[in-house]
Amino acid sequence: MRRAVEILRNGGLVAFPTETVYGLGADAADAEAVARLYAVKGRPKNHPVIVHFSSAEDAFEWAREVPQAARRLAAKYWPGPLTLVLKRSAKAGDFVTGGQDSVGLRVPSHPVARELLLEFGGGVAAPSANEFGNVSATTAQHVRGELGGKVDFVLEGGSSEVGIESTILDLSCGTPVLLRPGHVSRDALEEVLKEKVLEKEAGSPRHSGGLARHYAPKTPALLVPAHELDAEIARRGARVAVLAFSRPDERVDYWIRMPKDPQAYARRLYAALRELDGAGCETILIESPPETSPWTAVRDRLSRAAASPAR
Repeated sequence: MRRAVEILRNGGLVAFPTETVYGLGADAADAEAVARLYAVKGRPKNHPVIVHFSSAEDAFEWAREVPQAARRLAAKYWPGPLTLVLKRSAKAGDFVTGGQDSVGLRVPSHPVARELLLEFGGGVAAPSANEFGNVSATTAQHVRGELGGKVDFVLEGGSSEVGIESTILDLSCGTPVLLRPGHVSRDALEEVLKEKVLEKEAGSPRHSGGLARHYAPKTPALLVPAHELDAEIARRGARVAVLAFSRPDERVDYWIRMPKDPQAYARRLYAALRELDGAGCETILIESPPETSPWTAVRDRLSRAAASPAR
């Protein structure tokens, strides 16, 4: 931990575990360190990063306006898998906000992340520890396998408990707007806020995971309704790998059976996609999850993973 903190203070990059996914961390007040982070990830410079802190008090210093809604949510869900987008203070530079007037703030709950942030004593910019647009990393091995020597240090913390990225809620314009679904659901947010949480619109801030194609394996992926999965397998034959709720089909060599509980599914999702991505198949067929509220965050990740690449 001392070594990781020293690296951050000297402008280096440290990958570390959070309860959602592994983050690639840099000193959020150091423009050169953050520029290197963007370069390692291949992240567009106008795509903001979330800044992580050890406490709500430290996080809110990076916002010039902290509405009561933000304080209520922080009291309920921080530390935890919730990112709040607020109007930025002078501490948040263009190099972390993508040039916007808002900043994403989070206080993670993973004990390794909390110790790192407490010892570091400042904000750490930390998008997911993988190449931009790829499947997120949920183990230290994922980070080392994809980024290798581009990262100065990797802190080990086991597999991420939640398994998908944080919920992102925009409070920078008064009305709460859900930018990215996650473990903290819309219903849970509305219960605390006692008001409606809106869907994002064209004018909403740019944010992590906001592109049509994201969290995507290199192998083309296709979302398939359950009743069409058998016919799709028959049409494509042994060239496919399958992620599904049902038992394996003997026609398919690479098949991962997923849990029917949405939280357990989310926890396993990225590791499963990475495993199937390495199978050497032409396509990954993914059985569509239920169209119900508990599956909203998983459906969001899968729909982006299966989206066609931009031309």
